[in-house]
Amino acid sequence: MIFPIQCKMARVALGLGVRQLAAAARVSPDTVARFERGEDLRERTVEALQKALEAAGVDFIASNGGGPGVRLRLATVRPADEAK
Repeated sequence: MIFPIQCKMARVALGLGVRQLAAAARVSPDTVARFERGEDLRERTVEALQKALEAAGVDFIASNGGGPGVRLRLATVRPADEAK
């Protein structure tokens, strides 16, 4: 499960506002804001946020001594795009 800081980092990296993430995860904007502030949410709500961010192209990096993080997946380049 993701940490609140990962949620905010991922949302900002994607250029999403709180309302956009809330709509994608089917939760209220207040719920996103509460989670990013570090308030406890139900596990299924946090999973909905995580799934929405992953569907938008985020990979979550587990804490490995350096702290949790996020990265954006590389876009898939089709051969026709390379010729342009």
